[in-house]
Amino acid sequence: MTTDAISRPGSLLSGKPLRVLAALILIVNGLFPALWILITSFKTEAELTLKPITWLPRAPTLQNYMQAFSDQPLLTFLFNSFMVALLSTASTLLVSVLAAYALARLNLRFRGLIMSLIIAVSTFPLVTLLVPLFETMRALDLLNTWTALIMPYTVLSLPVCILVLTSFFESIPRDLENAAMIDGCTRLGALFRVVVPLSAPGVFTAGILAFVNSWDEFLLALSFNSNPALRTLPVGIQLYQGEFAFPWPVISAALVVGIVPIAALIVIFQGRVVSGLTAGGVKG
Repeated sequence: MTTDAISRPGSLLSGKPLRVLAALILIVNGLFPALWILITSFKTEAELTLKPITWLPRAPTLQNYMQAFSDQPLLTFLFNSFMVALLSTASTLLVSVLAAYALARLNLRFRGLIMSLIIAVSTFPLVTLLVPLFETMRALDLLNTWTALIMPYTVLSLPVCILVLTSFFESIPRDLENAAMIDGCTRLGALFRVVVPLSAPGVFTAGILAFVNSWDEFLLALSFNSNPALRTLPVGIQLYQGEFAFPWPVISAALVVGIVPIAALIVIFQGRVVSGLTAGGVKG
């Protein structure tokens, strides 16, 4: 090790080999499982049990996808998941925009305490909230409804969305809002006509985070909805397994169908999400 390397402690951590290794770890951990699910969805049940393992399907088939739609009402699961995720995202953004604006602009006496509580609430394990949430929904007679999922999904997504948006709102010059209010806008009008459009990357980032959280959630969807017509995709996929059999190719096909909308969403808004995450980490 050279004297120059010793004098610069960060030089080893910023070296190219370490960056390549980190990239490989991310690829193996994130990309390989999704790629393996995609490959499995084109295999037959017999080929899946072959030894040694075949990495690529010898005779690719679309039968698994057709069976995924015929064995279970997959379109219904997709529709329910989309509507629940969309409505919970809309309500999350509305509440988080108002809350983040209040934290960023109003001279709140206990602002630091409020921010600490928001962070603390976001660390609660979901399983610890299951029983009180279930009792609340049962008392409100909301079980087996979309509302039983939309309300908790909104609350669970609020902490991270508020933190992201607060950082963005703090970076917007107050003079722009003051100019809008001089021209006749109310404070609420200045928020939605000036601040929110200028914070578009942060709003997109918060919205996608909330949408993905709602789309992927399983525990509450399983506990709050027993009506087959209202099952969401994560709950519906488990129905493909039998009592003594696990049709992995069909399950993989259903998983691919469920991954595609999220992947498309990320690809379409990739630029805004990346700029939102990076800017949100340094502003404020």
